[in-house]
Formats: sequence, structure tokens, C-alpha cells
Amino acid sequence: MLSPADVFVLHLADLSFPSWHPRAGGKAPANGFLIRHPDGDFVVDTGIGPPHPFIDRAYRPVRWPLPDALAGVGTRPASVSAVINTHLHFDHCGGNAFFAGVPIFVQAAELEAATAADYTIREFVDFPGAKYERLDGEADIAPGIRVVLTPHTPGHQSVVIETDSGRIVIAGQALETAEEMHEGGDVARLLLSLDPARILFSHDDRVWQKPGERAV
Repeated sequence: MLSPADVFVLHLADLSFPSWHPRAGGKAPANGFLIRHPDGDFVVDTGIGPPHPFIDRAYRPVRWPLPDALAGVGTRPASVSAVINTHLHFDHCGGNAFFAGVPIFVQAAELEAATAADYTIREFVDFPGAKYERLDGEADIAPGIRVVLTPHTPGHQSVVIETDSGRIVIAGQALETAEEMHEGGDVARLLLSLDPARILFSHDDRVWQKPGERAV
């Protein structure tokens, strides 16, 4: 069984939110994740991608390239066996093109949503060698790794990882921050129903931990 030490946060960018964003005036990370698994390395979300006029003007990002982030945890894009996108907004699929020919697990509803104008940056999704594995709801990706539908976009999915110290849930953007777990609400209750020991977030470096859980 996996250990919590097999799950890594990849800090891929810092974003400044524009005036029209719900978090206007604030800043947040754009995180990806690496799961080190006996079947290979799995990447969850790939960051904001290369420089782009809209992204750079609206979000003023500071980037940490995905290959460098992977090198920091002892791997490289060529060693990745599969990618899971929680959803296809630009800040979660911007580095997908590093993984031409690699299975990328995405909900079919999300791929459909991403065809709409202004949903994402199309070239981040459509690139030579893109190999999307379309899912329809909850699915097992590998032993001890599954995805479940969670709110945010039409096909947003969170990743549930079984470890020897309890379940780790990569919530993606189902919630913006760990603080929202303490505020209650339908999404917090949904995440709690997965019986997590820890929850990781795409746009918050803080980790939610089950009360009484020892920090790792």
C-alpha cells in the first residue's frame, strides 16, 4: 500500500487574482501533484503552462516549470505513466503537452465542456499526441487510486488515494481553501464522506487534516 510520503505537492505557479475573480486582490498557488505508485508515477494536474498573453495580463503569474518541479521530487516527464486532470481550466492542464502519448484521465463531460469558447486555452488541451482517456463518473485509475465526481466544473473530479495512514484526497478546486472545510457546506460534507485523513488543494498550500490526525 502507498504511504503519505508517496504523494508530493508540485508548486507550479503563484497567481494574483484579477478584479473580476471571486478572490480578487488575493494570491494563491497553482499546485499539481505527483503520486509515486508501483505502476509508475502519476501526475495530477499540470499547471498554468507557458507564457500566454491573457494569462500573463490577468493573473501576473510567477511560474515554476513542470519539469523542474518533477526533478525536485526525483522524476521527469518521460517517467510519468499517466496524468489525471481534475478539470481542464488553463491552470490545471497547461503542461499537458509534456505528456504526448501518455494516458490523460479526464471526465468525458469535462472534455465536452472544454470545447466551448473561453472555457480554457485550446492549445493546452489539443496538442500533437494528446491521448485522453474519457471517464464517465467514478473510476479506478490504478490500485489504490480512484477518481470521484466533485463540484466546480461539469466534469470536475477529485482523486482518492489509499495509504497506510488513511485516505488522501486531492480535492482539486472542489474547494478553494482548506479553511472552507471548517465552514461546512455541501462540498465539504461531500469530501468528508470520502473519509479522508488529509485533503490537498490546488489553490491552497494548507492541508486539511482529520481531527486528531498526526501531521506528516
